[in-house]
Amino acid sequence: MNILHSSMAAEINLRPLDPVKQFSVFTENRVGRLHELTTLFHQSNVHVIAITVLDTTDSAIVRLIVDDPDKARELMINNDFPYTESSVLAVEIEEESELKGVLGALVEAEINIHYIYSFIKRPSGRTALAINVEDSEVAAQSLGQRGFKVVTQSDISR
Repeated sequence: MNILHSSMAAEINLRPLDPVKQFSVFTENRVGRLHELTTLFHQSNVHVIAITVLDTTDSAIVRLIVDDPDKARELMINNDFPYTESSVLAVEIEEESELKGVLGALVEAEINIHYIYSFIKRPSGRTALAINVEDSEVAAQSLGQRGFKVVTQSDISR
């Protein structure tokens, strides 16, 4: 029975305890709307760490990761930016060539990737990838076993 507890402890330690929070902001697709959102964050010292935009004719979904999720949440609520919040897996890479290794680890673990985008900057100066996957716990374990650092919200928050 001690062996079971040991392996369970090892699994728990590989999981991100503080997953990175992603906001999906729903907005009309019009000139200046993204600028309004980022200006609002800037004025309150909230830094956009990663961003991607999906657009249609009438609307857009702005997916973003910030260094102060609590403040960002408050700002979006108080300024009529509807959003949803979810956790994404974030993995640190030093250079573009490591993308192959990250994807290889996920393929080996048979993890389906829904979408992926890169960070703009990180406090450490390294970059990272935000990845939405089917099973983030298994993905984090697989990446950790391959020597990749899974980034937590604490790693990017101020």
